[in-house]
Amino acid sequence: MQILTEANFSQIMHDHHYSPYFTVLSYSDGGISTIPKGFFRNWLDSENVDGNFHIGRCSGLGVGSIAKYDGDSQCLRIGRFVSGGLRLKFLLNGQHELRSISTCMFSACGAAPGNPSPPQYGDSIFKNDVWIGDEAMMLGGGVIENGCVIGARALLPPNFKSEPYGIYAGAPAKLVRFRFCEKVIEALLAISWWDMPLSWIRANNDYFLIDLTTYIEYALERLEALGQLRQAASIEIGQS
Repeated sequence: MQILTEANFSQIMHDHHYSPYFTVLSYSDGGISTIPKGFFRNWLDSENVDGNFHIGRCSGLGVGSIAKYDGDSQCLRIGRFVSGGLRLKFLLNGQHELRSISTCMFSACGAAPGNPSPPQYGDSIFKNDVWIGDEAMMLGGGVIENGCVIGARALLPPNFKSEPYGIYAGAPAKLVRFRFCEKVIEALLAISWWDMPLSWIRANNDYFLIDLTTYIEYALERLEALGQLRQAASIEIGQS
């Protein structure tokens, strides 16, 4: 299994208090990400060694979660600041060919010498600042946009596409509502705070404590100010 993460990754913390339950990745800015033990599985429910996995900083998936890979071309991408609940399931493929005589995988049961190659989903992607409720299941090829919430036990069907900051629930998952009004969502997407260093988030933490749903004009004023701080910091980072 090829595990990819941020450029400022520093080490795996074997002595962290989470380490009995997770592989703990640490970063030079003090952040950590967590991958649950036994996460990478194959169709035999054994530890998988094929495929690709990317996780951004400050993301974690809950204990008992699995990602099932069937081949080395499959990829699960988890962005930054993603919060995953217990016993999540990411089924990256597991398709059978529907266009031939039988859906049976003859090559696995000894009934015949071979079968058509299984179709493949594209990469399964969770962008940034996504919250995934307990026991949610994702089938392959979906893209979950920034700021989304996926309800507990939701089923994300193959090639599912969300909208930014949507709240999705049910089986199959459907849009329930948006977290914020349209103008607030536009401001948050423009700021893209997850692309900023953790030190910048710490320095501007007061902005992250504001209720963005009650007093919209005030929320937009604060987001405009945060956007200006982000722009100034980006210029400073670019010059350093």
